[in-house]
Amino acid sequence: MNVKTRVTELLGIEVPIIQGAMARIADASLAGAVSEAGGLGIIACGGAPLDWVRDQVEAARKITSKPLGANVMLMDPNAAELAKLLVDLEIDVVTTGAGSPANYMEMWKAAGIKVIPVVASTALAVRMERLGADAVVAEGTESGGHVGELTTMALLPSVTDAVSIPVIGAGGIADGRGIAAAFALGAEGVQMGTRFLTVDECTVADAYKEKILSAKDSDTIVTGRGSGHPVRCLKNKFARSVKKLEGDLAKNGDELERMYVGSLRRAVEGDVDNGTIMSGQIAAVVHERKSAKEVISELMSEAEALGGCTLQQMADANAERRRLGL
Repeated sequence: MNVKTRVTELLGIEVPIIQGAMARIADASLAGAVSEAGGLGIIACGGAPLDWVRDQVEAARKITSKPLGANVMLMDPNAAELAKLLVDLEIDVVTTGAGSPANYMEMWKAAGIKVIPVVASTALAVRMERLGADAVVAEGTESGGHVGELTTMALLPSVTDAVSIPVIGAGGIADGRGIAAAFALGAEGVQMGTRFLTVDECTVADAYKEKILSAKDSDTIVTGRGSGHPVRCLKNKFARSVKKLEGDLAKNGDELERMYVGSLRRAVEGDVDNGTIMSGQIAAVVHERKSAKEVISELMSEAEALGGCTLQQMADANAERRRLGL
């Protein structure tokens, strides 16, 4: 079932679901499948060679003719070249993280690209709106990968009250209940990463998928808080070793840096003992392997079946609330 919100209209998609950009995971296979299923697929470009990005965008275009997005980590040394490449590739949407997109906003907007920064605070959301962002993703600390401090439950209503552009909720969302909850808090779309880790089109190793499918609600851990680069992942031998060494950063900093190098790649390729298995807390409710199309259909059906208020009714109520300035 399709739902019409400012997010679906802005992005030209059928359902208000965006697939999160997961480094070394979100490639053409996954992004193309999500877009073809009616959501918005995102190719994760962070740390990737420019030739790889070009190849993945071209491969995704063979899977779908529908809108397609790419993610730019703005601290990436190749960010400027990547920003220009995405214009050349006529990407439809760019999501950003790890910095401000100010240097590229004019170029992207002139090319007709929709720019959606990921934010972890209300202050940053307000700043992104002033820069000209088309929407923001308000991502809570429940999410996998690099995280902030605020929970989705606290962050989302604060951001929706503070900005006039559409807000997409992220962090701790993996089923219809989460979508409905995000809409009840003012979101007009959701972004999910962990939920798409186990779909057929996701190319991570089966061992990684099995870890997600067997995870409990207490199975994630955040490493890197002391160094200022917190990352949520599943508990394993690697994460526990890192956490222990982080107790004395002055002494163990160099060793930690060596351990981090290639840790995500190791997990993605199947070494789930010695790699970083990035995952959100919501992995505990992910139990099945399905296609991206099946997952999106199921998510929308679940969300629509909840309570006495459909997603469209909630979206309309939020629009009326904005109109009245409430």
